[in-house]
Amino acid sequence: MKLWDKGFSTDKKIDIFTVGNDRELDLILAKYDVLGSIAHAKMLHKIEVLSEKEIDAVESKLNQLLKDIEKGNFTIEDSFEDVHSKIEFLLTEALGDTGKKIHTARSRNDQVLVDMHLYLKDEIIEIKQQIKTLFDVLIAKADEHENVLLPGYTHLQVAMPSSFGLWFSAYAESLIDDVYFLNAAYKIADQNPLGSAAGYGSSFDIDRAYTTEILGFETLKYNVVAAQMSRGKTEKALASGMSAVAGTLSKFAMDICLYMSQNFNFISFPDELTTGSSIMPHKKNPDVFELIRGKCNALQALPYELTLITNNLPSGYQRDLQLLKESLLPAIQTLKSCLEMMVFSIENIIVNETILEDKKYDYLFTVEEVNKLVQEGVAFRDAYKIVGAKVEKGEFKPNKEVNHTHIGSIGNLCLDKINDKMKNAL
Repeated sequence: MKLWDKGFSTDKKIDIFTVGNDRELDLILAKYDVLGSIAHAKMLHKIEVLSEKEIDAVESKLNQLLKDIEKGNFTIEDSFEDVHSKIEFLLTEALGDTGKKIHTARSRNDQVLVDMHLYLKDEIIEIKQQIKTLFDVLIAKADEHENVLLPGYTHLQVAMPSSFGLWFSAYAESLIDDVYFLNAAYKIADQNPLGSAAGYGSSFDIDRAYTTEILGFETLKYNVVAAQMSRGKTEKALASGMSAVAGTLSKFAMDICLYMSQNFNFISFPDELTTGSSIMPHKKNPDVFELIRGKCNALQALPYELTLITNNLPSGYQRDLQLLKESLLPAIQTLKSCLEMMVFSIENIIVNETILEDKKYDYLFTVEEVNKLVQEGVAFRDAYKIVGAKVEKGEFKPNKEVNHTHIGSIGNLCLDKINDKMKNAL
């Protein structure tokens, strides 16, 4: 069944090419299509298109469908083009002419927009909850290992003292920036496009404010053309937020891969969280983190991918927009799985507390020595030369006592402030 069926058949090749994998993806959106249909039906009743008896019957059938979807008992067979046609068919099959009225003052264009806006709102909330879980783990680890020193690097050269407290909480605070991106995407998604129909409104006196309230949107997209133009923009906004999260996870995963190697040996994990080699019995490979890195690097291409699909489209609906789902919906699940695996792994991380006993890290403390001379009255540039000369002659003896007290430094992580910052972001 096709909602646009005019009584003649479409060539099978055309059907396969144009529908693609929409049926599979639409199963994810089915719940939201029903919710949108309930709101639309209530509005049709309010403007007296549906009678009291008809709205009761429609709501009852749609609520039954909602339960079927939640139980996993809803399918979209090949005979149906998409979720919209399947739901309308079931309504018509059960209610006859009453079911046929559900599409009054509506188009598949605003149906899919409503579905996507509602779906993306829920997914953003879920992603933010997962980020908060990872954030809490990182803050807890920062607190637990606050005083364990860790070499800091610039240009991949030994540079200055850092700490595990600083390292863990750095990634925790970076996640707050990612939440800001997701908040912006949520703000864009939280606008009701229902009532824009095919993109130019309707001659029916529909009540768009009413459906906005029923569906829980903060506001509506007032201009009907602007509502249609939000398709693509909303997806790109979320893709940018996801890309930000992926960038943080990818960098963190790269650190972990480095720090797990024998050359660094800063951290380790229980054997069950690593993999072995088929021929080298000593290997403990960071496969989980390599895959997080690879998947998250691919996710960072998503905003550009969606831009290339949409950047030269005119206003009004174009079939190109269907392709957005193929990229975005699987990407959302990928990001969520990466967040889940990162939480699971970091909860089990093992920190090496004796890293700085290795002589090669003695030069971490040259800046500490320079700063000590400056505090004793030596000009900075002269102090720099004095310490540099000791290094050159092999005479530098480090004092490994670190006393950093300013805001955000090794000795003052401000974990409570970072916690408050995340609470405000959420």
